[in-house]
Amino acid sequence: MPKQIAFRMNLFPGNAAEYRKRHDEVYPELAKALKDAGVSDYQIWHDAESDHLFGFLTLSDDNTLDKVAELEITKKWWAFMRDIMAADADNVPVQIPLKRVFHLK
Repeated sequence: MPKQIAFRMNLFPGNAAEYRKRHDEVYPELAKALKDAGVSDYQIWHDAESDHLFGFLTLSDDNTLDKVAELEITKKWWAFMRDIMAADADNVPVQIPLKRVFHLK
């Protein structure tokens, strides 16, 4: 059964249009790496009032998502995004895990 995870990130104010533009042009190698790692659905939603970003991923049971962080293409993407969103010293976007509290099937 697929696994689903959700998380929150923080966009710097005034960067929503740039964030969307960059994701409209996401590196093809990064998209392929995510799919190859078992990501079948990746969505990011923006709350314009707070500039929070909400990510939602569906993962295969045998996913290797943890290995994607080690790839050079991922590190390149994180460095590219660093100027418009909160990140740690290694350019990794700050992600706060979210817990599901309701699910209507």
